[in-house]
Amino acid sequence: MRIAGRKNGIGQAAFAAVALLASVTGAGSQTLAALPAVTIPAAPVGEARPVPAWTEFCARYARECAVDTSEPTEVTLTPRLWHTVTTVNRQVNTSLRAVTDQEHWGVPDRWDLAEDGSGDCEDFQLLKRKLLAQAGLPRRAMRMTVVIDEKGEGHAVLMLRTDRGDFVLDNKTSAVLPWHKTGYTYIKREADEAMRWVSLGRAVSPVVTANR
Repeated sequence: MRIAGRKNGIGQAAFAAVALLASVTGAGSQTLAALPAVTIPAAPVGEARPVPAWTEFCARYARECAVDTSEPTEVTLTPRLWHTVTTVNRQVNTSLRAVTDQEHWGVPDRWDLAEDGSGDCEDFQLLKRKLLAQAGLPRRAMRMTVVIDEKGEGHAVLMLRTDRGDFVLDNKTSAVLPWHKTGYTYIKREADEAMRWVSLGRAVSPVVTANR
């Protein structure tokens, strides 16, 4: 259930981030030195079961999970696009209040769009994807990903697939890092050809991603 009185849009944090997009995407050109180094992308190794809370989220927000196979599976990084990605990551991280799903909703794991300005890890990343898609990035190149974090707990990040490798947007840091530089163990991510998940072949999947 949603919190009463919190249904108008995606909250003040999101509106601030949307306003930011206008200035970010219109920013002046930067030098190629601003781009990250080229890295090896993460390679799926087979099928994986989706997170149950993701399935429930998709039933409520079908558009956020739909896969448009006419979109590219990766983006070409330019200085301007990289600036947009890093700025949205930082802005959402600093605008939302971090709270666990148990505290927020009274359930172990619920994926949402932080419509009341609060959420945990997956809510941060889903809002980032929504805002970046509004800025013109293909959803198909932005895949929700489940990892085991530095505490040994389930955690969700957003993997941006680019021509320079895969990069991770994370609510634990405002730095957008190459996937293999985060220190996380990668479990699985959304597939890019259908509404399913693929394994990243590293460990047993956590039951939930209820992590601030």
